[in-house]
Amino acid sequence: MEKNIEKTLDEVKNNETTIGCILVDRAGLCLGVKGNASSDSAGIIAAIADQAAKLEFSSTFPIVTIQNDNRKCLIQRQGPVVGAIYKHVAS
Repeated sequence: MEKNIEKTLDEVKNNETTIGCILVDRAGLCLGVKGNASSDSAGIIAAIADQAAKLEFSSTFPIVTIQNDNRKCLIQRQGPVVGAIYKHVAS
């Protein structure tokens, strides 16, 4: 499983618009991180995905976007894993 996680993180991080990514489990345990992302955010990423699922009844796996002036973070659950991808904001 660890090789699959590393492969997934590498594939996501190799996208030219991606600056970082993280995968966490349902409990908020960091499974892996690449680039400009922090394992310290693992718990909050899992919590955001859980709360968004409670708000969005029509979608099993809603996508949450958090954006500031410099970057945006896309968070989505896929089964037991939650992923967050960090990208630069287009100017």
